[in-house]
Formats: sequence, C-alpha cells, structure tokens
Amino acid sequence: MSATPRPAYVYRPMTVADLPAAHALSVQLKWPHRLEDWAMLQRVGQGFVVEDGERLIGSAFACLQGDYATIGLVIVSGDYQGQGIGRALMEKALHACESRTPILNATLAGAPLYASQGFVEFGVIQQHQGQVRVPEVGALPAGENCRPLRKADRLRQLSLANAGSGLDRQQVLEDLFAVVEHGVGIERDGQLRAFALLRPFGRGRCIGPVVAETAEQARQMIASLLSKVPDAFVRIDIPANCGLAEWLESAGLKQVDQVAQMARGTPPRALGNVRQFALVTQAIG
Repeated sequence: MSATPRPAYVYRPMTVADLPAAHALSVQLKWPHRLEDWAMLQRVGQGFVVEDGERLIGSAFACLQGDYATIGLVIVSGDYQGQGIGRALMEKALHACESRTPILNATLAGAPLYASQGFVEFGVIQQHQGQVRVPEVGALPAGENCRPLRKADRLRQLSLANAGSGLDRQQVLEDLFAVVEHGVGIERDGQLRAFALLRPFGRGRCIGPVVAETAEQARQMIASLLSKVPDAFVRIDIPANCGLAEWLESAGLKQVDQVAQMARGTPPRALGNVRQFALVTQAIG
C-alpha cells in the first residue's frame, strides 16, 4: 500500500499583500505585534511565507545588517506544527543571509530547532513591560546633560547604534526615524555620547534601541522618555547582564519573559566604549 503523499506547500517571498494574514499568525500566538510592526519588518527585511492552497500558514524574516543578519518572526500555524515547515522556513531565511552570520532570539519552544541548525546560545534577553511609574535616577556626572535629539544628530546616532550593536543599523534607523515619538541623548564636550528612542509598538510603546556608555546614562535616558508617557503601557527588551532589570521593575516594567540570543558563528560585539542596553525589537536585535 502506497504512503500518503505529503501536501504540496508553496514557499515564496512575502509581499505587502501578505501582511494581514501573517499578522493573524502572531495574533494566534497572543504576540502583541500590530500590523504596523509587521510592516516595519517587511520594509527593512526579507520575508518568506508558506501557503497551503490559499491559506498562509507560516512566516520568517531575515534582516541584513552588515556582516550579520537577524532572523525573526518564524511562525507556523498551530495546526501545521510537526511537519518540518519551520525548518524549511529557516532554510529560506538562512539562504537569504548569504555569507552573513545569522543571529536570532529564540523562545524556549524554538531553541531546539535552532540548535539543530548549528546555532549556539551566547546571551539572554529579558522582556520587561507594564504601566509606567516614572522612576528616580541619580545625577549625571559633571559635564554631561540629557537633551532631546535633533535631526542633526542622526549621523552620530547611526555611529553609536552601529558600535553598540556590532551591526549595520543604517536601514533600520532610517525607518525608525519616521515613527519615533521621542528621542533623547546624553551630550558631553559638545558630542552625543548615548541615545534612546521611544515609539509606538505592540500594546502601547517600546523603548529601543538604547545605546550608552554606562548603565547610569541608560537609566537617565529611559527615565526621561518614560516621563513623556506617564501611565502608558511600555515594553523594553534588555540584555540580562546590562544592570537595568531591578531598576526597570521599580518603574513598573516587570520581567514577563526571556529568550536566548543565538548565533551560527561568532556573535556580534560592541565596539569602542558604548554598548546596547535595549534592542530595537527581538526580531531585529
């Protein structure tokens, strides 16, 4: 007796027209992403979908950022799990990375798949969110001041973002600049030394990226942004070792989840004396 043939699923690049159906996949998982959040990733990344007939049943993205590529929003509809669809989507995303080193943030459920494809954990990201209580912060060192960002600061922001993340952030930041509600930076000796951005995302707003020399600079900027949106729902994704977790809890931003940072190859490293204290998003890094 012959075996039942496997369904002929169709894998192809994502288009703008696919966004509503792809967004519905994340809604099924109770992920907070808005349609606008999917559209942002579709603009700065290369998306892939899989269809069963006319039904979109899976997605994945690769966002090329210099020598690295971040992979995110790898989703397979619940009633299609266990058929190798996630692995096939990952292969599409990995092919899009070309010679770049792929990195991603893995949920507990997704980590075994990525480990089987050669990814190795190199860090932990904590998701903090909640209703804002503007926290207290200490004074900055003499000679430093926290101020609103200006359009003239954008080239310097790009330099800081690249150094703090180890990625090429040009395309990502250019897209973010169009939707940022508030941005602040730390200036010393007439030069921008750190910056942080706040924008709409998910259930409310998101802070990120945050790039700074010290945790105290990061706290100053985050507190300044939180003061702009008192009582709002805010999310921020931070490296577990950045020193902000306890302070964020005091601001009402409780840790609700954590994911593993994974790379297939040497992970990116911060350059110079700055580091990234908050991600853009988990999908973008």
